[in-house]
Amino acid sequence: MRNAIIAGSFAGVLAVGTVGAAATAVEEGTAELSVLHGIPGLTVDVYVNGDLTLDDFAPGDLAGPLVLDPGTYTVAITAADAEDDSAPVLGPIDLPLEDGNSYTAAAHLDADGGATATLFTNDISELAEGEGRLTVRHIAAAPATDVWADGAVLFEDLTNPNEVMGDVPVATYAAAVSLADTETVVLGPADVALAADTNTIVYAWGSAADENLALAIQTVATAAGDVEASPSEEAPEEEVEEEEESGFPWLVVLGVGAVVVAIVLASSMSGNRK
Repeated sequence: MRNAIIAGSFAGVLAVGTVGAAATAVEEGTAELSVLHGIPGLTVDVYVNGDLTLDDFAPGDLAGPLVLDPGTYTVAITAADAEDDSAPVLGPIDLPLEDGNSYTAAAHLDADGGATATLFTNDISELAEGEGRLTVRHIAAAPATDVWADGAVLFEDLTNPNEVMGDVPVATYAAAVSLADTETVVLGPADVALAADTNTIVYAWGSAADENLALAIQTVATAAGDVEASPSEEAPEEEVEEEEESGFPWLVVLGVGAVVVAIVLASSMSGNRK
C-alpha cells in the first residue's frame, strides 16, 4: 500500500504548478544561475560574457547561484589558466535567462561520451504543505536507468540529458537504482531525506565506460506559500562566499553523503525485469 501511495504521488511528475499567490523564490527583476562541472578529468575556467567568473573549476564542483539581470549570457569553458576565452574547450554557449527563474548550467558528457552542455530550469514553484520536490537529472555517458523508492519504480527509462521530477510527502525514502527494464538492484537501497519547501536535484555524471560515475546534489528553495514572508524567512540560511576575482557571490551547494540515483555499467548487470 505504501508503495502504491508513493508511486501515485509521482504520477504527474511533469505537471507541477504554482498554487495560489506565492512569494517568489527568486527576486523580481533577476535570474539565478548555478554552474555544474560534470566532465571528468578536466579542470577548467569559466567565462561569462568574456569575464573570468570561475577559476580552476574542478570536476564535480557545483557553484552558485549567481544573481543576474534577465537576458542572454555567453558562457565559454576553457582550459585552466587560459589567458582568455578565445580558445574554449566547450562553447561559447548562449544561455537565455528569464526574469524570476532559477537555472543550472551543466557541462557534461553526452550519452556517447562527447563534451556538451545543458541549461536546466529549476522548478521553484510553490509546494503543497508538507511536501518536498525531487528532481533527477541524467548527464552521464551511460545507458538509461530506472529509479526506485521503497520498492516501487518511480521513474522509468531516464536518459541523457533528460530529467524527471515529482512532489512527495516530506519523509525519508529508501532509494535504489537499476538499469532500465530490469529488477536487479545494483545500488541501494539507501535512505534519502526530502525537505519541505525545497527542490532536491540529483545529477548523475561521469562515464560508465571509464568507471568514474559520480553524484552531485543541489538544493534550491521553492516559492513560499505566505505572500507576507520573504524568501529569506522561508529558506534556511546558508553561508555565502564572495569570489574576489569576479565580485559575484557564489554558494557551494555540492551535497555529500546522500545517494538518490547512480548510473551503473551495463556489463555489471544481468537479468531482466520479470
